[in-house]
Amino acid sequence: MPTLLIVDDDSYIRELVSVVLTQAGFIIKEASDGAEALQQLERWTIDLAILDIMLPGMDGLRLCEEIRQDRDIPILMLTAKAETVHKIKGFDAGADDYLVKPFDTAELVARVKALLKRYRLLTSPTIHVAGLTLHKQSLEIVSNTQTVTLPPKEFEVLFKLAENIGRTILREHLIQSIWGIDFDGNERTLDVHVNRLRDKLVEWNQPARIQTVRGLGYRLEEVLIHE
Repeated sequence: MPTLLIVDDDSYIRELVSVVLTQAGFIIKEASDGAEALQQLERWTIDLAILDIMLPGMDGLRLCEEIRQDRDIPILMLTAKAETVHKIKGFDAGADDYLVKPFDTAELVARVKALLKRYRLLTSPTIHVAGLTLHKQSLEIVSNTQTVTLPPKEFEVLFKLAENIGRTILREHLIQSIWGIDFDGNERTLDVHVNRLRDKLVEWNQPARIQTVRGLGYRLEEVLIHE
């Protein structure tokens, strides 16, 4: 059962969020400022942190940066500041998502669950999506009862798309994360790998398809296959 840390100097907000997320099945720890939050992080194994920006002393942005220095956990900023500039500052500090007060409690629960699911995919050496099982260490893919081994770069492209299933991954991000920021080869290299993967997904007859998002990049989607 995941343990969440709620950091807000408003006791009413802490209580509201705590009740809602406890009812959703989470274990809750609370802190009223940055210093107390860091103490809680040392004391407990925290799976996700919910931070207010306007905290006394160390603000939420600075706290987010402190957490990011040695912890890789999902961070949701929960704040009254709705302006784009504040959202950008939050993401720059290392936040994963942003929810503005007043918020819908159902949306809060949905965002928390989505963040935890995304992080589990990102940190797992094995991914199960759309009928496929991808083993990162062996570069193997299990489709039905068939096990195949892909070339390293081809596997990395599919794994990156699979751990972000349903989300568009920019071409530049795919290229930099797989070939490196200094890659100076043909930009069509990525397209060649994607086309090969598309052919294999059809061959494996699994409900996974790589969609092109024109002008942006690619997205792996689960689709309905008609017999």
